[in-house]
Amino acid sequence: MSIDSPPSLSIAAVERETRLSKDVLRAWEKRYGFPAPERDANGERCYPVEQVERLRLMKRLVDQGHRPGNLMRLSAAELAALPPRQASPFTLASDGETVEQLLATIRHKPAGFGHAMRHELARQGLERFVRHVAAPLTAAVGRHWADGSFGVFDEHFYTEETTRVLRQAIANLPASGRAPRILMTTLPGETHALGLLMAEALLVLDGATCMSLGTETPLLDIVRAAAVHGSDIVALSFSEAFPQRQVGATLRQLRLALNGRTALWAGGAGIAALEPINRVHLLTTLDSGQHALAEWRDGHKEGATG
Repeated sequence: MSIDSPPSLSIAAVERETRLSKDVLRAWEKRYGFPAPERDANGERCYPVEQVERLRLMKRLVDQGHRPGNLMRLSAAELAALPPRQASPFTLASDGETVEQLLATIRHKPAGFGHAMRHELARQGLERFVRHVAAPLTAAVGRHWADGSFGVFDEHFYTEETTRVLRQAIANLPASGRAPRILMTTLPGETHALGLLMAEALLVLDGATCMSLGTETPLLDIVRAAAVHGSDIVALSFSEAFPQRQVGATLRQLRLALNGRTALWAGGAGIAALEPINRVHLLTTLDSGQHALAEWRDGHKEGATG
């Protein structure tokens, strides 16, 4: 480094300065494009001091409830001006002690986590389990991943185990055959599906007929599937990791491509800042799906049993 070069810190120094783990720093770099470290003479990451200051601000805001993906596009001055954030609309009132115990199980006794989740499901029933265990636990795991106290492998493990528990619980529900027929999926680039799965569980409990295509279904395939299966509603989920600038444009494109009789719903943390879109129902909370279902049935009373 020349004498005129601005100072920079190694990744180990940044970890000490910001309390963001190396895994989190690398994950943010890969997922969001920030931080954007330089490389030293040995090819190792080195971080300009202005990036370190911004990371320090982001760590404080994440601890206060902000989502990392929402902070990435803000300058250091904008970050410094942000107030503490209220709890996410998807973080419902929970059994705090149960959530803390399950978090501890992920950390210290992962082999018993699946059993513990199934026990809570049996004890509380599917609806309460989704609302008071799965939803707040998912938010808590996300916070622990963001602040570095959980590794990427912890988050992946949690997602796989919880997905398995929820899918089995949904499969055990009796099929109602009632309208509406809801096609559920995510778009290419959106791999997060736990929110969609929780919404599916609540909708099936309310008697809707749900068909899941899993994640990352191309737009034209969504349109074809909706036509082939006579879907009344197409429901998409967007996490905050999905590029925000693409959400609105993609929903408008899909709305134009779908049959005019097919409703389009979009939910998840990724739509929180989205402006209203004509003939697209934005579901801003986990409860919104059930409210939208009731509204749909009110408007289709003659076909609600078909």
